[in-house]
Amino acid sequence: METKLQLVKQAKQGDAEAFAELYRNIYQNLYRFALYMLGNPADAEDVVSDTVTDAWMTIGKLRSEEAFEGWVFRILSNKCRRKRKEYVNKPLEWKEEIGDISGADDMVENYHLRRIFGELDEEDRMIIGMHVFGGYTSREISELTGMNANTVRSRESRALKKMAEKLEGKEALV
Repeated sequence: METKLQLVKQAKQGDAEAFAELYRNIYQNLYRFALYMLGNPADAEDVVSDTVTDAWMTIGKLRSEEAFEGWVFRILSNKCRRKRKEYVNKPLEWKEEIGDISGADDMVENYHLRRIFGELDEEDRMIIGMHVFGGYTSREISELTGMNANTVRSRESRALKKMAEKLEGKEALV
C-alpha cells in the first residue's frame, strides 16, 4: 500500500485512482464535520461532494503534500460557511446520525451547541472539527495545517472554554 504522501504526489500529477484512495480515507471525517456544521444530511453530502470536486480540480496547486488533509478541511469549512448563510432561518433536520436525540431537551441542547460552534472563528472551528469529528491529535492538526502544535492546543482550549461558558451561562438560549 502506498503512503499518503505518495498518493498526494500522484494525485497532483492527475492520477484519479490515487485521489480516489485519498478520498476514501477521509470521507467519513469530512462527512461528520459537514453534518455537524449543517445539521442536514443531504446538505452535508452535497458540500462534501462539492469539496471533493473542487479539491480534485485544484490539487495541482497544492504546495505541500503534507498539507493535503488540512487543505481539504479548509475547503470544506468554507463551503459549510457559505451553505449556512443560505439557510439562516431554515429549520434544522436533525437525524440519528448526529447523535441520539431522545427528547426535546437534548434537541435544544444540541441546537445551541451547534450554534455556539458556528460562532467560533474559522480557524477554531477547523481545529475543534478536526479533533472532535476527525479524531486528529493536536500534533496531527499542527502538521496538517502548518500551525505550531502549542498554538493548536491553546486555540482549542480557549475555544472549548468559550463554548462551555456560553452553554453554562445560558447565553445560547437568548
